[in-house]
Amino acid sequence: MRVDSSFENRRGVILAIILGVALLFVIRLAVLQLFSDEYDQYADSNARLKVTITPERGVLYDRNGKVMAYNSAYYDVMVTIREMKNFDTITFCRCLDITPDYFVKRMKDIRNRKLNPGYSTYTPQVFMTQLTMQQSGPLQESLYRLPGCSIRERSLRSYSRPVAAHALGYVGEVDKKDIERDNYYVAGDMSGRSGVEKMYERQLRGQKGVHYFLRDVHGRVKGSYENGILDQEAIPGKDLTLSLDLDLQEYAEKLMANKRGAIVAIEPSTGEILAYVSSPTYDPALLVGNASSSNYATLQRSEDKVFLNRPIQSFYPPGSTFKPLQGLILLQEQIVTPQTSVGCSQGYVFGSQKMGCHSHPSPLSLVPAISTSCNAWFASGYRSMIDAKKYKTPANALDVWNSHAYSFGYGHKLGVDIAFEASGSLPTTAYYNKVYGKGSWKGATIISNSIGQGEILATPMQIANLCATIANRGWYRIPHLVKGIEGDEIDTAFTNIHYTTVGAEHFPCIVEGMHGAVTNPIGTSKGVAIPGIEVCGKTGTAQNSHGDDHSIFMCFAPMDEPRIAMVVFIENGGFGATWAVPMASLILEKYLKGFIDPSRHPIEERLENANLMQ
Repeated sequence: MRVDSSFENRRGVILAIILGVALLFVIRLAVLQLFSDEYDQYADSNARLKVTITPERGVLYDRNGKVMAYNSAYYDVMVTIREMKNFDTITFCRCLDITPDYFVKRMKDIRNRKLNPGYSTYTPQVFMTQLTMQQSGPLQESLYRLPGCSIRERSLRSYSRPVAAHALGYVGEVDKKDIERDNYYVAGDMSGRSGVEKMYERQLRGQKGVHYFLRDVHGRVKGSYENGILDQEAIPGKDLTLSLDLDLQEYAEKLMANKRGAIVAIEPSTGEILAYVSSPTYDPALLVGNASSSNYATLQRSEDKVFLNRPIQSFYPPGSTFKPLQGLILLQEQIVTPQTSVGCSQGYVFGSQKMGCHSHPSPLSLVPAISTSCNAWFASGYRSMIDAKKYKTPANALDVWNSHAYSFGYGHKLGVDIAFEASGSLPTTAYYNKVYGKGSWKGATIISNSIGQGEILATPMQIANLCATIANRGWYRIPHLVKGIEGDEIDTAFTNIHYTTVGAEHFPCIVEGMHGAVTNPIGTSKGVAIPGIEVCGKTGTAQNSHGDDHSIFMCFAPMDEPRIAMVVFIENGGFGATWAVPMASLILEKYLKGFIDPSRHPIEERLENANLMQ
């Protein structure tokens, strides 16, 4: 009998397929049994409960060792569904100050596996989080009446005083992007969201630990797994010593109450920030605990923009505080000498226009020009530089001018250790070519730059850094908030010296002019004078098209061995001498002497009670 060859072929193909599939199963089984621990891990996961231990966050101290931010115990309310027999719902709700309707809704959410993938009736589930001792106390006293209810302790931030919110920053729950960027985090973890807490998150957060527990088929914990041989203890985060002086910070914030603006005080020799005020501010404790989300939303809706970090995020025309830098550039470029004399008839006339100036002796040289803040002197010098033939074109002259200003920290981010710093801006040739046309502008066209107006914008931090640079006679270290890290060194970016493009020989007359502004009877900064301390200062009044002008004052002291350089910037404060000067004077005295002379208490009261936000 003849067999159909096509049938034989089909049978061969089928047998080959069956043998191939069987071989694949055999190989896979061999791999799983001999080479893979996948099923071992799966079996272990059923019998072993892994509990991650979150480390204590590093403590924040001020420069004198005073605690600023530390850790306190908060409590999560846990419920184990299977054990909640004869549960006293009324007592539970009363202890937590919640309604029965909220209880029902929350229990429904806990049982929803889409919202709570780790749900099990045998294991504790989170009902409420981040309760204070006061909030959880009534419940802890009633636990004997609430089977299946337990309390889990956690650690959250506390603050010794309600100050420095913008410098310290806050700690909040991580989001999806955080988890994707860093596998350290899982849902529910906390991390720094702003300020020092954000910038030094890796040092502050520490290293997580892990404990393993044995559990039965129902998921109930029966004890330690293999006597804890696999457990790893958490490593606490590193403590940070900040450069802030807590007492000075508190005092500066007190003076700035009910005012919009910023205060930045720097130790010139180190770049360490002594005081960092953004006003209006808020109590950092508001962003801790189970009310933090609602508090955050309320603060965010505020018309006062309390989350705006004004020292590094707001930028304004620096006004006359820019004149010392203008003088330095003109000296370096040999456009003027300290003896260059300029006449001022209450302003500077160019063409059919006039830049106004207040009354003072005329003509005058550089030192008295700084002391009296003469607009004409600096306008004349700036125009002479931009139109000087040695640069061939105004564009080239502006580029040179720009590079000098840039070396002092203007027009770019300084690199401070605070998140979300803005760069401010300097005018560029490209900008003016676009606005006026290439070759169609000159010194008179952009004369407003000469007195810190026009297209110059600076943050209060940049102005404070300029003051520190002048105090150092030509160099600065990047301003920073962290002075020391437990068991580690701070970034060398904050210890390296940055030299400006202006020679040290040009600074003495600028310092003399700023000293004269304080000591000269007609000086613009005489209100900052402190008996026994040589103070150098420069006022500024930045024009504001939306309301009253901004009041600015920068200063440093003592003159020859400076310990503090600072800027006080008060939005809509009018003339610099009205509010910023006396405020700076009090802060200088507080830091350098440790107290305020009783004769000056009326000035304190005037500033503390002033409300410039109405």
